Amino acid sequence: MINRFKKRAAIALLALFSFGAAISNAAESSAQPRPVYDQLTPENSQLLLIDYQPQYAFATQSITIDALLNNATALTKVAQAFKLPTVITTITAKAYAGPTFPQIQSAAPDVSVIDRTPINAWAEPRVRDALKKAGRKKLIIAGLWTNNCVMLPALAALKEGYEVYVVTDASGDPDAASHERAVQRLVQAGAVPITWLPVLLELQADWTRDVTNGQVGKIINEHAGAMATGAFYKQFVQKP
Repeated sequence: MINRFKKRAAIALLALFSFGAAISNAAESSAQPRPVYDQLTPENSQLLLIDYQPQYAFATQSITIDALLNNATALTKVAQAFKLPTVITTITAKAYAGPTFPQIQSAAPDVSVIDRTPINAWAEPRVRDALKKAGRKKLIIAGLWTNNCVMLPALAALKEGYEVYVVTDASGDPDAASHERAVQRLVQAGAVPITWLPVLLELQADWTRDVTNGQVGKIINEHAGAMATGAFYKQFVQKP
């Protein structure tokens, strides 16, 4: 009788252990970010620019303001050249943070800026509705600061099923550690870190086509100095 009881107890414990292990494995599996394999195209991508405002630029130390302005402006021009739906948002522009950088606004003159009060832009219905209306699954995000105003809507978008690309060299933080930790958290959640020039190259896809009426070459000349210099030199040495 005692042996039979021990045998039943052992079977029950084994079943309980197996059940617990299955739950644990399922949880670990569901926690893994979904890989992203297909590339950005003009048909599947849209852009969200967040809080390129003076007050946040003043305190940004993870990247120089000159580099930030160059990269963010280039990214904005890329989106317009390839006709990506673009949402630009600010936070408390009149009360505290100031307007969008004029370079950004000039690069996207037809885009109306959405001003909001929630730190998480995803909490603003006008932002969510504009992104949903575009119907593009790949969401490219950049702005100030990476550790909250970029990260929070990026995490929310991932939860909603978007494939999120965070443009790290067009974003910044008050210090390098904050920027790095934010990028790590985003990658852990499934976001794809990228820089602005690869965005252009993925969208271009093939140098034999010109879908932007020469705008890509102009963007490279104005914002990608090393690449532009190389192209100039190649033309020079090929002259008869």
